[in-house]
Amino acid sequence: MESWVVYAYSERMRLLLGSGGFRSAERRACLHAEMRDFFGESLGQLLFIPYALHDYDAYLTAMVEQGFAGGYDLRGIHTFADPRHAIEEAEAVYVGGGNTFRLLHTMQELDLLKPLAEKVQAGMPYMGVSAGTNLACPTIMTTNDMPIVAPDGFGSLGLIPFQINAHFFSGQVWVKEGDSYLEHFGETREDRIREYHEMNGLPVLGLKEGAFLRVEDDVWTLKHGDAVLFQPGEEKREFSEEFDMTEVLS
Repeated sequence: MESWVVYAYSERMRLLLGSGGFRSAERRACLHAEMRDFFGESLGQLLFIPYALHDYDAYLTAMVEQGFAGGYDLRGIHTFADPRHAIEEAEAVYVGGGNTFRLLHTMQELDLLKPLAEKVQAGMPYMGVSAGTNLACPTIMTTNDMPIVAPDGFGSLGLIPFQINAHFFSGQVWVKEGDSYLEHFGETREDRIREYHEMNGLPVLGLKEGAFLRVEDDVWTLKHGDAVLFQPGEEKREFSEEFDMTEVLS
């Protein structure tokens, strides 16, 4: 099933892959601090890719106003006449969350996957959150999103040799109705990952909300949250923040 997947990983790459869920003041503070540490203080402009949402201008404004920009000068790729040239000239890139199918579809339509992967391979820092993290995987097959548009296949950037399930949580969902909680009997995240592994062999890292996977100098570190690793035919493995996952994932 995965013979068509292409991996673009290189030891020069610098990646900051977030699960999302940065809605609390504490998590926004962690996001800000991690971005400043990752991108550094000398970054002039951060290229933002808003294609996972419908209204690009509103998205860009919300990112700045709600404190998700890390204090950087965020420039939307949609404001450039030539988005491919914008990637080629970018100092760093930030791919935002939203609907992963819409994100991949637009990246394919604009023929931006290859130039972005090549630029990141050469050392340009890449940050993704939620859908932007999904895009860094070999495919988008472990997204939680509804397929509101049909991309031309599921292959994405392939910056890492495994899949990520963003916004991961363990166990069943309970829904509050009035003063009571009722169990929701839809599939759990574990169910969906098990179904993925019935048809595919790549490992899946369930990245809990607020967490990042940071890749620098060929070292893979779990930051600001926990994660669960699923591999076909093996017991799941749980990891805590600040764990060095280099030998596990690379």
